[in-house]
Amino acid sequence: MASQEHGGRPEVILEVAARLFAALGYDGTSIRQIAEAVGLDITTITEQVGGKRDIYLAVMERAFQSERAALESAAAEFEANGSVHQLFDRYLDFYVEHPDIVALWMHRWLLDAADVAELENQYVEPLTGMIGKAVGNLLPDTDVDIEYTLWTVIWSVHGFVTGGVLEADGELRGPSNPQSLRRFRRTMHQMLHRHLGLPGDPPA
Repeated sequence: MASQEHGGRPEVILEVAARLFAALGYDGTSIRQIAEAVGLDITTITEQVGGKRDIYLAVMERAFQSERAALESAAAEFEANGSVHQLFDRYLDFYVEHPDIVALWMHRWLLDAADVAELENQYVEPLTGMIGKAVGNLLPDTDVDIEYTLWTVIWSVHGFVTGGVLEADGELRGPSNPQSLRRFRRTMHQMLHRHLGLPGDPPA
């Protein structure tokens, strides 16, 4: 896939394709759109990175590797300090900084790319399992459903990053608004603190 002849263009193709898949979904994006956005013909695109399915799989693999690096680092910190709140902050900060990755998964939740069915087991399960096990080890005697707690966090963060919150003035505000981001972060900290029965006070 690497190509000095084309100036490293495969990386550019995948970056452009990732933005299109995030905006339009897999089903709503054509190989022609990718080629036009990159400024190449379809033949050159397929020669360098394959067809649309190949490109999508490469994009999702790149997204997963980025997620895994961030979450493995966050899990390692968590195992060292036991701070659920810091773990949540790392999780939230990563997805605020990578909204396209959130959008890729949100499209899949809406049955986009239904014919590419293996990605959840391949990518999602290992990461949620890793974090769930770490939290479960910290709270071995809790009667809280750790798996559903984790998914509640995932759904909340993904929804906030992609859609924001309809606030009292009728405006939708998301993570690009510092005050809304602070309110969301504080609310999630309070929810986790009380739900998990953590000692002390949640972060202000």
